Amino acid sequence: MKTIFICLITFSLSATVNAQIINPKRLFEKKANQAIEKKVDETLNNKSKKEETSKDKELPKEAEKVNPSQAALPSLQTYSRFDFIPGEKVIFFDDFTQDNIGDFPALWNTNGSAEIVTTNLFPGRWMKFASRNAIWTDGLLKLPDNYTLEFDVIPIKSEEGRMAGYNFRLLQSINAKSYDHGSVPGKAGFLFSCEYYGRTGYRTYINDAEGADLGLSGYKDGQQFYQVENYKYHISIWVQKARLRLYQDANKLFDLPKAFPLTDVRFDRIRFENGAAMVSNIRIAVGTPDMRNKLITEGKLVSYGIYFDVNKDVVKPESYGTLKEIASVLNENPTFKIKIVGHTDGDGADAANLDLSKRRAAAVKTEIVRIFSIDSVRIETDGQGESQPVAPNDSPSNKALNRRVEFVKL
Repeated sequence: MKTIFICLITFSLSATVNAQIINPKRLFEKKANQAIEKKVDETLNNKSKKEETSKDKELPKEAEKVNPSQAALPSLQTYSRFDFIPGEKVIFFDDFTQDNIGDFPALWNTNGSAEIVTTNLFPGRWMKFASRNAIWTDGLLKLPDNYTLEFDVIPIKSEEGRMAGYNFRLLQSINAKSYDHGSVPGKAGFLFSCEYYGRTGYRTYINDAEGADLGLSGYKDGQQFYQVENYKYHISIWVQKARLRLYQDANKLFDLPKAFPLTDVRFDRIRFENGAAMVSNIRIAVGTPDMRNKLITEGKLVSYGIYFDVNKDVVKPESYGTLKEIASVLNENPTFKIKIVGHTDGDGADAANLDLSKRRAAAVKTEIVRIFSIDSVRIETDGQGESQPVAPNDSPSNKALNRRVEFVKL
């Protein structure tokens, strides 16, 4: 009997889909943004295999094993659809540099415990908690109608030995000096939650008769949006009166046009609770920066929307929205020239701060030229170190005001 062997070969195909964002506000702005998006897409499509391999070598191990596509280190290019621009003036900031390692942070309160730690994977200091309790801002915050709120978060293992998820809450408190308990604490609240398996969701509520039926809730499905253990996420929240938008890294997870339709809802506290995570770089800022007017009319723009790690000169990817606006101004005004000036806070040696500020200004120029194809001869750079403070270097929030990048019309 003759035996016949049949070999089957399976082919796989892949496709790349490119999205385009068109800003219809004005003709010039539309053309500028189209040009920018085209250059960004070209950059994305021509990224070398060498660059990708280099990124893979630096992956946090847990993130690499759980979800390789999510674990790729972020870059400015990966934020090419990110339209978040932080507020113009910082009103609250905490990176825990004023706290000792192992201590509970000075600006916070708790009905449980937390401590300041460092990690070999991520620079800076982090507030670590792993319990079913809560940690909240000790003093009440005075938040206006419009503001932005950002923080970095790393989900970690709980005492049970597995990822526990966590909750973040914006709260209108009842008890100014103590803990508001319950599943819907305070007068009103916004809850952002990460479940133990990584899915994120939200809930809004107003605890009075008028707001009883106005609560909202939902989830962000899709494995690509799930958080994984030991991976850092940048959360950005943009509040404009009743509207609330929330971003996770480069992705807009939720856009709630009528999150809080009652005008008497005014949040005054933030808190982390019910899980295990490390958080840092908590920043609240107010005022929507009018970059075009300030650069063209006033001749100077002070920006707090360009981020660096401590003592580093590498521009962080969440700076993309701000850089894109600057590039749009330069594209709309082809004869326009600027000087980028870096400033630091007063921590560290004067000479080191001066050198750091110059390197940071040069790094900003490099990214604007590289990503948005602005002619380099139109941009000069300089650094002033800690020599021109705009606030005393006596608190995390004031130090954050001194760490800035200025754009000056030439």
